[in-house]
Amino acid sequence: MRFGIRTLDEVSVRGKTVLCRVDINQPVDRATGTLKSINRIRACVPTVRELADKGAKLVLLAHQYKNYYSTKPHAAVLTQLLGREVKWIDDVCGPAAREAIRGLREGEILLLDNVRFVAEEQTLFEQKLRLSHVEQAKTQVVEKLAPLADLYVCDAFAAAHRDQPSLCGFEQVLPSAMGRLFEQEYCAVSQVMEQPERPCVFVLGGAKIADAFQMMETVLSRGVADTILTGGLVGNIFLAAAGSGIGQGSLDFIYKSNYGEFIEKAKTLYMRYGGKIQLPKDLAWVKDGKRQEALVGEIPAEIAAVDVGYWTAKTYREAILSAGTVFVNGPMGVFEQVASEYGTKAVWQAIADTEGYTVLGGGDSITATEKYELTEKMGYICTGGGALIRFLSGEELPVVRALRHGSAIPEKGA
Repeated sequence: MRFGIRTLDEVSVRGKTVLCRVDINQPVDRATGTLKSINRIRACVPTVRELADKGAKLVLLAHQYKNYYSTKPHAAVLTQLLGREVKWIDDVCGPAAREAIRGLREGEILLLDNVRFVAEEQTLFEQKLRLSHVEQAKTQVVEKLAPLADLYVCDAFAAAHRDQPSLCGFEQVLPSAMGRLFEQEYCAVSQVMEQPERPCVFVLGGAKIADAFQMMETVLSRGVADTILTGGLVGNIFLAAAGSGIGQGSLDFIYKSNYGEFIEKAKTLYMRYGGKIQLPKDLAWVKDGKRQEALVGEIPAEIAAVDVGYWTAKTYREAILSAGTVFVNGPMGVFEQVASEYGTKAVWQAIADTEGYTVLGGGDSITATEKYELTEKMGYICTGGGALIRFLSGEELPVVRALRHGSAIPEKGA
């Protein structure tokens, strides 16, 4: 076991019906019925292939949230990536799904439809009712599918912060294990939190302010982070907290976006840990389609900053190259546009060039990595966003707790 959870090395699956929860949630183009990205689907392929190759009768459970869409296109992509058929059925736990599961042969794979078509799997259901894991085991998706299965495997680390029946209910009644992707991601983020090579540098940017502040308090108070490099809206908020001149346009944006409360939080953090928090030295904005830069304190009042400047990027590069561990969440600015991508591009290149161990997470961070074709040069890229933030904020993830329970249930016939 690892972290008190079974791995695939410790279970026997040949001839057994295995329920495997994956996270293949991807943006969908409704006009064409196709997926705009297949990153998460590709990431779960090793677990799916291993279970099928070992002779499992494999049933995949997944959600598709952003577009509240069917998982049918996901089955087609999985079929292509695996080079073997992945069956699909437009049912989750009804009679048709149960009959299809009973008919599976060794090595066959069946993907059920979007589990969030079942009310008890929806986020609103989770947040309002707050069912215990024991209560989740009594929901219909678990009560109807668990009797057909011999083993439950969770490979959905990206959804490990969710407290829903398909993620936490099956482990109450079935012997359970984590898949290869879950194992890899849990190990990667645990290494950052528990045994980082020093110095440990966090690069925090982007516009997801709550996520960044949630992490910072934990990694600073626990001594995990030796340095935090700030950029994007995170950097602007810290500059505002420090009383540095960032331009009235930037301040207006912060308050109009209802982020004013974070300025006070930044003040508190900066007073306690100012020596470990690096702020941008210069900022950039775009005027008439052209990039312009100035030192902090010399920014024209009317502008809104959209990137860190040259000297900041240079300073951050030096810190990253000397790091033993680098954790990254969020770009330095509006990297989608050529005039405002310099800071992100330079920092990302430094992350690719460093000899330190690098862990990168968050949707925008992954998008930037792909844009600059640096995927192969990153140490580890996490598929999780919310789960990653919660873990680095010191919370015990609901799915981790559930898997530990399920790992204590003996396998049938063992």
